Amino acid sequence: MEMPVVSECGVSSCAYNQDSACRALAITVGDVAHPQCDTFFDTSLKGGDPSGVGRVGACKMSDCRHNVDLECQAGAVRVGFLSDEADCLTYSAR
Repeated sequence: MEMPVVSECGVSSCAYNQDSACRALAITVGDVAHPQCDTFFDTSLKGGDPSGVGRVGACKMSDCRHNVDLECQAGAVRVGFLSDEADCLTYSAR
C-alpha cells in the first residue's frame, strides 16, 4: 500500500506548509468525529522536508468512504480551512 499524497494544503500558517505544499513526511487525519489535520501546527517556523511531498500516514475517520482499516485509500487528499480548522477536504462520509 502506498500512502496518498497531500496534493494541496491551503493552510499557510502551518509549519509544514511551504508554497501551498505539505512538507511533513506524513500527516494524521481526524479526531474520530472531525476530519481535521492532526499534524497542523500554527507557527511562523517552517519544518519538514522542503524537497518532499506530504502523505497521509493514518486516518481516524472510520466513517470516510476512503478509509480502509484506518488507512486512507484516496489517490490524493487536499487540506484546507473549513469552519476555521485545518481539515481534510477530501473526507467524504459513507
